[in-house]
Amino acid sequence: MTLASGRGSIRLRLEELLAAIDAGTLAPAKRLLNHLSAVDVAHLLESSPPRARHVLWQLIDAEQEGEVLQELGDDVKGALLEQMDATDVLALMEHLEPDDVADILQQLPGRIMQDVLRGMDAQDRRRVERVLSFEEDSAGGLMNTDTITVRPRHTVDVVLRYLRRLGEIPHATDALFVVSRNDHFLGLLPVAKLLVCDPELTVREIMQTDVDPITVDMPAREVAKLFRRHDWVSAAVVDAEGKLAGRITIDDVVDVIVEDADHSFMGMAGLGEDEDTFAPVLKATPRRAIWLGINLLTAFIASSVINLFEQTIDKVVALAVLMPIVASMGGVAGSQTLTVVVRGMALGHIERSNAGWLLNRELVLAGLNGMLWALVCAAAAVLWFGDYLIGLCIAAAMLINLLAAAAAGVLLPILMRSLRIDPALAGSVVLTTITDAVGFLSFLGLATLFYA
Repeated sequence: MTLASGRGSIRLRLEELLAAIDAGTLAPAKRLLNHLSAVDVAHLLESSPPRARHVLWQLIDAEQEGEVLQELGDDVKGALLEQMDATDVLALMEHLEPDDVADILQQLPGRIMQDVLRGMDAQDRRRVERVLSFEEDSAGGLMNTDTITVRPRHTVDVVLRYLRRLGEIPHATDALFVVSRNDHFLGLLPVAKLLVCDPELTVREIMQTDVDPITVDMPAREVAKLFRRHDWVSAAVVDAEGKLAGRITIDDVVDVIVEDADHSFMGMAGLGEDEDTFAPVLKATPRRAIWLGINLLTAFIASSVINLFEQTIDKVVALAVLMPIVASMGGVAGSQTLTVVVRGMALGHIERSNAGWLLNRELVLAGLNGMLWALVCAAAAVLWFGDYLIGLCIAAAMLINLLAAAAAGVLLPILMRSLRIDPALAGSVVLTTITDAVGFLSFLGLATLFYA
């Protein structure tokens, strides 16, 4: 099935389900819904307005609820959890891994979280509390504790018999972890090698010792970079003493990568990465209002620059017509640079050692583009208004603003990162203010000089 046909199939199923809900025929809708995978059901829930979403959730089989819930974005997941009590939450978490359980618990009110923890058996509670003790966006917060460990002295035959006794191995197990008697991580035993080796060989003879484990406090972004660089399926996680704490699997890392991409994309508009497409109006309005208010304040800064040159604009009305062109070109150029830099930071490409080279490159690019489009714009302005001075003003202002936009696009994210401010979230607002202010100031300032 192609991607397009897959999307078409999901869209048709959503239309069928919504039609069944509107008609009140819930039995066929329930059958259709519970024949889908958890991922597809989650997609249908996120694609449904609130009323239909509530009905669809009631139609999901109890044993599938936990799997569906962990596939949902935080906004939708949180809205569904708000409607549950501790008993309901315990029931849906029955077959989930500790890291998935921890993710759900972190979205519950404190009182309900404590009730859920008290309702779990002692072993499961210890596992979950261990995951909860780490930061959510760290390796410890990502890891699960379903590891298979072996000792170096055991033979391949002993390990294989041990695995057969287990009956099944955890999801995404591509290697077993070799540990000492005190649970210190020593290396990996790849399953592919285990299956083809001489049964009489010991684990010590065939294990890999050149793979460094991940520490529990490593940021999730750094974990994702390691997985991407080494093409890992799973990786060991160790505590400060080097003892095996758990493992991270590729499915958890994919979630980190997707969330990071969503964060950068939505952050440019001042929105959260888990923004619910169908969130109620009263819930969505305050989130957008905050950034609209910030943008309004920055717009007043740009307007105050224009106000400084009120007399010049009164004398030369053409300036009011051409002003938005200078600001707009600077805004677009700055956004291009900002996007490249924020992406480079996310990938770990930009450090202090190469930031100077990147700044020089962006200034050269801005200079070349600035000269090209300054000439085009100057020619258009002269033809439009028959005034060579206004053509010279707009050409010089455009070049100045594009250079300022390039410098701001590189330096702003670096400065924000050093101040622990997310450049994806705040960078575009500050950049727009700079390009508007510099554009208006240079254009109207030069006009005041030339027409004085």
